[in-house]
This record gives sequence, C-alpha cells and structure tokens, in this order.
Amino acid sequence: MSEAATSRLRTLIGRNEKEILDEWVRHQLTADTHRADLVTENDLRSESSRFLAALRAALEASTDVKSEPWANVRGLLTELSQARARQGFSPSETAMFVFSLKQPLFARIRGEMAQDPAVMADATWTASLVLDRLGLLTMEIYQKGREQVINRQQEELLELSTPVVRLWDNVVAVPLIGTLDSARTQVVMENLLQEIVNLGAAIAIIDITGVPTVDTLVAQHLLKAVAAARLMGADCIISGIRPQIAQTIVHLGVDLGDVTTKASLADAFALALKRNGLTVSRIAAGSGSN
Repeated sequence: MSEAATSRLRTLIGRNEKEILDEWVRHQLTADTHRADLVTENDLRSESSRFLAALRAALEASTDVKSEPWANVRGLLTELSQARARQGFSPSETAMFVFSLKQPLFARIRGEMAQDPAVMADATWTASLVLDRLGLLTMEIYQKGREQVINRQQEELLELSTPVVRLWDNVVAVPLIGTLDSARTQVVMENLLQEIVNLGAAIAIIDITGVPTVDTLVAQHLLKAVAAARLMGADCIISGIRPQIAQTIVHLGVDLGDVTTKASLADAFALALKRNGLTVSRIAAGSGSN
C-alpha cells in the first residue's frame, strides 16, 4: 500500500464523509443482516459516524491496523463487537458493520478517480485491505466476547445445577444431577461450605440420585467434598447409592472410608434427624386438634 494511495483515501473520506456516512447507514438499514430489534437507526448512525471519523484519523498515520494510531478504531470495534456478542448477533451480522462500508467507499473512489485507472485501482486495493483487516479483527473480538458470554452462562448453569437446600435446623442437602467433573465439584464445595457457614449446619447430605454413573474420578470428587465439609465442622452423608452404583464402587475398589451412605435422600434425612435427637412419626387419623 503506497503512501500516495493512503493519502488519497484519507482525503476522499474527509471530503465526502457525510455522503459516505449517509449511504453506509442506508446500506446497513436495508441489508438482510440488519437487526432492527436490537439496534436502532440512531444508535447505528452514531456507531458508524464515530467509526468513520476514527478511520479517517488513523489513516493519517499508517495503514497498519495493529499500530498505536489505530488504537481508537480497535477500541470502537471492541466495544461494538462485545456488545453485539452479548446481544445475540451472529458473527456475519457483526462483521458486516465493517464490510458494508466497502460499497459507498468504492463508489466514491470510482466517481473521483475513474479518469486514472491506476490511481483508482491503487486506492481501491488500499481501502479493501484496510477494511478486510478490520473485518477480521472484528470477528476475532466477537469470538472472544462470545466465548466470555458462554463461559459466564456455563458458570451460572453450574450455580443453578448445584443448589444447597436447607432441610432442617443444622441440616443442608446438595442434590446433584448430571455428570460430576472437577469444575462442578469445585462449585459444589464452594456453595456447600458457604451455606454451612451461613446456616451453621452440622450435617450435610450429598445426594447423587441424579448422577448417572460413578467412576473412580467421581468418587474422588465426592470424597473431596466430604473432606472439605468436615473441615468446616459438618458431618456428611452421601445418599442415592443405587444397587448399580454400589456394585460399581465395589468393583472399582473405591474406599469411601468412614463416610455414611444411604440408599435414598429420605433415609439420609431420617438419619440426620436422628442425629439431632429428632424423630418423625405418623399422626393417627382423627387425633388432630380441632
């Protein structure tokens, strides 16, 4: 990219900035990728105006979009891409913000430089390279922003899938559903320990009725959760030990140590009440007070 072509491109944008902006916004509003439900015309015009001004200013220094003079342009694209990733735009819808600038810009280049094909070709090539690089940069930023959204959603799902429930005074329970991996075990331990502190619980029930399989790794994760709870002064009971789970644990030779286990959450809860000096009895029919 020659300095002459860059200078011509910068001058052309400065001389026709309003016309290019109007045409660019019009193209974006009528494009199939426009999301009128997520971005208003005023917002789109504001974003486009800021970007076009920053692009013109950056071209005064160089065409290297990774250099310091382009920091403002990259900042605007980062802000836009991350916002659209959160809003649910697709990658192509996000990238078209940059790529759609080609049509009005190329039209101005043809209109002013048509009499000199070499100059026109040079300016077109320079504009195309700059916008292509910015478009790719937008895609990269969008992807990182989307990954952040997905990671945050996964963390929130982990929180939702590992609730700590207060069953009685001094008794809490964690009903686990699905696969138990290292990340989820960490969330389980953090939530369980926090609730033990908050409620002053003396007994914690870890129910694995909804855990499909138990292997050596899952058993080790359970033992870690039990050990962490004990360090906080709470005794643990593991419930939901189905026949096939029991056979698997025996077959694997996993030693649960002195951890108390029960076949169902109901059995574990009954044991927890008994340790608290409480019992549950059936009220005879007709014996209730009027």
